Amino acid sequence: MSPLPLLTIKGLGVTYRGASGPALSDVSLTLEEKRRLAIIGESGSGKSTLARCIAGLLPAGARTTGELIWNDAKVRTKHESFPAPGRDIAYVFQDPGASLNPVLTIGEQVCEAAIRHLGLTRRQALNHARDLLAGVQLTHAEALLSTYPHQISGGQRQRVAIAAAISANPKILIADEATSALDTITQAAIASLLDRLVQTNGMTLIFITHDIALASNLADDITVFKSGHLVEAGKVYNVLPNPGSVYTRRLLSSHLDLTTPPLIGTAG
Repeated sequence: MSPLPLLTIKGLGVTYRGASGPALSDVSLTLEEKRRLAIIGESGSGKSTLARCIAGLLPAGARTTGELIWNDAKVRTKHESFPAPGRDIAYVFQDPGASLNPVLTIGEQVCEAAIRHLGLTRRQALNHARDLLAGVQLTHAEALLSTYPHQISGGQRQRVAIAAAISANPKILIADEATSALDTITQAAIASLLDRLVQTNGMTLIFITHDIALASNLADDITVFKSGHLVEAGKVYNVLPNPGSVYTRRLLSSHLDLTTPPLIGTAG
């Protein structure tokens, strides 16, 4: 069975206040359920702008054009809307030290979305947080509930940020350069964790990265951005061995041996 479309983007444009030109121009693509989409491109190409637009996290004053059409099968009450950041869409930022609040315990931060969106009591949410911390492979999860972010390592903080992001069982997990600030071994561990969480929980993953080799191993689908424009999109096993765009070929040739098949499987 083919994956169901979750989001259809038509002619999306984003311009920031005071910018000399648009950050995104006429972007159209479809995001499918339970797929892993890698967004690659140079710095300033519009990758994070697209992700933040999807998540509803654009700064005040940003002007958008085009359409984002959510094809959600879940019935909402008239008082609810889809999607909502934290409930339906989770966002993991590049720097967990900046995204975690230094004056709140880890337990309080992982609990927040579960209390707000799942209606759990504080005790229920703390138990839920402990299970999430264990689920992202952090040892001594119970003790971590009363620990502060500065008391653990950068790799551990990123795992905490992921646990906090998925606390309300979102449909979409966006990882924005979530491994780039980490050492190589920790990068691989976090990427493996993201992959496992998405498959286990049935989430859709949007993975923004400069690391094309990592994208080739983690993603089902890939999109390539240049200067705010979508220049290529398709299945990983089609795009990487045989890129259709000159820019994509140049980008890939600087990172990958294009004669070597990608390591990701060929599941459609």
